[in-house]
Amino acid sequence: MPRIILLGPPGSGKGTHAEKIQEEYDIPAISTGNALREELAAGTPTGLKAKAFMDEGKLVPDEIILELVDGMIDKYDVTNGFMFDGFPRTVVQAEALDALLAKKDMPLDTVLLMSAPTDVIVSRIADRRVCPVCGNSYNLSWRQPDKEGICDACEGELIQREDDKAETVLKRIEVYNEQTSPLVAYYKKQGILFEIDVTKEMDIRQKQINDAIRRPHDQVKNE
Repeated sequence: MPRIILLGPPGSGKGTHAEKIQEEYDIPAISTGNALREELAAGTPTGLKAKAFMDEGKLVPDEIILELVDGMIDKYDVTNGFMFDGFPRTVVQAEALDALLAKKDMPLDTVLLMSAPTDVIVSRIADRRVCPVCGNSYNLSWRQPDKEGICDACEGELIQREDDKAETVLKRIEVYNEQTSPLVAYYKKQGILFEIDVTKEMDIRQKQINDAIRRPHDQVKNE
């Protein structure tokens, strides 16, 4: 029953691997961003509490985020495990999550750190082009459209998003590193952090991921 956190900077392929992990292990991906949007749309008590802070331009406090997480764990079928994508972001959140999961007798067993040199990540994101009409995404390095600058699906004109420009990407990575470095140390100390080299071929990356996820469970099974 894998209980996973997926860490990684923007452009490290978290989305792609999250989908593969979900499919391979039949587990839900718990995203606090998606949960917050759902709670806001539904006008739930937790959503209204979060909205009060957001309307004032403030960050949603950790205790409200933990309420969201608690509710999502109860909402989803976590029989086979679960995966957090993009949460926690700080050691304080990580400690609170550990306490919450301990109460549910569902401790984390694997933290996957998607790792790549900064120049590789910047290049990947800076080469990305998206269709504002249908949302399809392309990459000038490895997934080019049939017609330069034109979407294959709807023939919309491809654009580069502002937050995909190199200078913006560098700032996003800087913020990520500031937040994540303490998390890496936190989970490494627990012995559940596994680094995945995203510069490797997809099949090699997937093997690294599967080896990391299955390792604790296989050890238990083989005892």
